Amino acid sequence: MSHTTNQSWGGRFSEPTDAFVARFTASVDFDRQLALHDIQGSRAHATMLARVGVLSEDERDTILGGLDDVAADIEAGTFEWSVELEDVHMNVEASLTEKIGITGKKLHTGRSRNDQVATDIRLFMRDAIDNVAAELARLREGLIDLADREAETIMPGFTHLQSAQPVTFGHHLLAWQEMLARDHERLLDCRRRVNVLPLGAAALAGTTYPIDRHVTAELLGFERPAENSLDAVSDRDFAIEFTSFASLLLMHLSRMSEELVLWTSAQFDFIDLPDRFCTGSSIMPQKKNPDVPELVRGKSGRVYGHLMSLLTLMKSQPLAYNKDNQEDKEPLFDTVRTVQDCLKAFADMVPAIEAKSANMFEAARQGFSTATDLADYLVRKGVAFRDAHEIVGQSVAHGLREGRDLSEMSLEELQRFSDTIEPDVFEVLTLEGSVAARNHIGGTAPDQVRAAAQRARDGLAASGSTG
Repeated sequence: MSHTTNQSWGGRFSEPTDAFVARFTASVDFDRQLALHDIQGSRAHATMLARVGVLSEDERDTILGGLDDVAADIEAGTFEWSVELEDVHMNVEASLTEKIGITGKKLHTGRSRNDQVATDIRLFMRDAIDNVAAELARLREGLIDLADREAETIMPGFTHLQSAQPVTFGHHLLAWQEMLARDHERLLDCRRRVNVLPLGAAALAGTTYPIDRHVTAELLGFERPAENSLDAVSDRDFAIEFTSFASLLLMHLSRMSEELVLWTSAQFDFIDLPDRFCTGSSIMPQKKNPDVPELVRGKSGRVYGHLMSLLTLMKSQPLAYNKDNQEDKEPLFDTVRTVQDCLKAFADMVPAIEAKSANMFEAARQGFSTATDLADYLVRKGVAFRDAHEIVGQSVAHGLREGRDLSEMSLEELQRFSDTIEPDVFEVLTLEGSVAARNHIGGTAPDQVRAAAQRARDGLAASGSTG
């Protein structure tokens, strides 16, 4: 091989790669993040090669010792990365060969960078998913505990952002928890498809060496080897699936963020966020800005973009591996970082939310939020629902003219619209009565909220926070 061409593949080339092209095609600036996972896969590969007799035990031990030294350099920050070596794999292999000599060149026997990088990404994603799942579980636990504490705190429930019916703050928080529970299920389900071993597929057609892929899978903790060598090296479904999960999660966090931003405003004033999660204004000294939820809300678009990038990357690729796939890492890595940061911010912040219960209660009194309860009351007295709806609508119109809520009207006033109304009507026109009346699974009654919180807590414990 000419010394002027790349040491890993330059044998058939008559001239070196153009310097710009070398920089343009190199991935080491970002795939070095996979270095320790690359070494993890190489350790298992060398161990397997020795078991099937392709490497001697002495060669295996020499390689494993050299890989330990390379890993130590990387972790210490003393490893010298080279763009000329293109990627993380060749940088690691070159360093290994420099440390242990020609034996280092035997490590690549029976594999290709195609199945190597596919394995590295899956190892990286498996660890990332476990980390994300743990943070997601921590956020869910915080929400459940806060919902339990606020099971009796009455607030307005909204449709179209208009006051609709009274609910409790705990009930509202458990709606958020349900969103996250679905996300958690999707994440753990995604992990099953990540946990499949590509190594052994080589470039695209497998290898003629007598490898044992089940040994490698067991050593690396994969459930099984990939069934088809063509698919193994070219599949990036798992990356798209994770980014799809992340997009749904960020959409949910963005919805939560929107409500937190509204609730901290002077116009709502429902909650208080600790100062450590907020910032001030450089010109307006009174300001306390909810920057954490605002920023999380903004980051949703970033993750949506990464999902579209990965879908577009894969949409026209023929089998098997193509250089396009190098572009999978940056959006995937950024998605992982973004999700981890957003979850950490929320998991730290949510348990510290303080409800302003008096303000919530007063807001729930506005907007005739017990009107539906009055309609239900009339139906239970034998009035047809459509007639009851009309009666209550007339009562609300009267209240709007007079500037009074239904609960503030006298019995005589209410009876002007229906003589079916009796003194017991005021039991259903109170906020407490309205909330307590929805005493069924999924309802707003405080006892139901506490029971739902316990079911959510039990479900979280049963599922496990990670795969």
